[in-house]
Amino acid sequence: MTGYMVSRSRLRHNLQVLRQRADGTPIWAVVKGNGYGLGTQALAEFLLAEGITRFCVTEPADAAKLAALPGAAREILMLRETVDPDELRALLEHGVLLTVGSSAAADAAEAAARACGHPARVHLKIDTGMGRYGFFPDETEAILPLFARDDLHICGIYTHFNCAFGDAALTNREFDAFCAAVARLRAAGKDVGTVHCCNSAAFLRFDRMKLDGVRLGSALLGRMPFPTELQPVGYVQTRVDALHTVPAGHSTGYSALWTAKRQTTLAILPVGWFHGFNVSCQPDRSRRCDGLRAALSGLTDMLRPRRLTVEINGVPCPIVGAIGMLHCAADVTGLPCAPGDPVVMQLNPLHRNELPVVFTD
Repeated sequence: MTGYMVSRSRLRHNLQVLRQRADGTPIWAVVKGNGYGLGTQALAEFLLAEGITRFCVTEPADAAKLAALPGAAREILMLRETVDPDELRALLEHGVLLTVGSSAAADAAEAAARACGHPARVHLKIDTGMGRYGFFPDETEAILPLFARDDLHICGIYTHFNCAFGDAALTNREFDAFCAAVARLRAAGKDVGTVHCCNSAAFLRFDRMKLDGVRLGSALLGRMPFPTELQPVGYVQTRVDALHTVPAGHSTGYSALWTAKRQTTLAILPVGWFHGFNVSCQPDRSRRCDGLRAALSGLTDMLRPRRLTVEINGVPCPIVGAIGMLHCAADVTGLPCAPGDPVVMQLNPLHRNELPVVFTD
């Protein structure tokens, strides 16, 4: 069987590390993007069993899945602002906390609350730089009237940093602007409820930003763009489809990018780019320095290509030739290998496609 194997013990290790670092600060588990590729429901079930009862989603369907799970009572925060009446009614029926970052969103939430017959619980969103949803930090006069609306219950306020993984100075400025906005509302006598701003990167890099809660997603999976003590929780498990021996000068894969320098035994594996193997997110080139960094990385790869490997029978073996849609080839020359032998491959579960997820101990 070919599948994406998820280690519960590694997930548990990561959760323990994050809890120790949080030091009592509540963790809101972000399970957007199909649970970062692990499956929204499966990941949430694991986290509920481990005592996590606060979740963040971006889609009403995911909120419904979480609300339907048995077990402890939980809070679910919808991170995406919406004005769609049907979405809002469904969210309120499941007791979901709404995001309100504009007067239009407040009006829509209020109307939905009246239709449902009970107030909407909302978290205010402050836009400190992400530029998607939210009131700007200095829009105090626009925010204050929302506290007087009978059908809105404001029980939280948050922001989302746009470069916590890389730009410390920018993140600190965003944090200060957010804290100033919260302070102005409190000075006006308003109870803003739970105050939160940390995503995984901010939580791991800026201890002072924990506040009343932290929103963690990629950290749970141990996939961060900088070194941590967290562990990647998953891998692809498959088997060798076939062995194919090619003579010197023969190629494998599209475009003949690789040719054998000697007689070579290839293990043909039933995983390719369609499944997410060696697929990565598009590099961020929005800033000049990001573009230069990406260009330098591309030049380095061209001059000294990185060797992609898989483990066959526990032995690292290099991938050769272009990775195909559904197959790739590994050089196993001189190694004990036969069709059906076990193979372990690494890929980002966000890019996982058509590979079943299997949770293991």
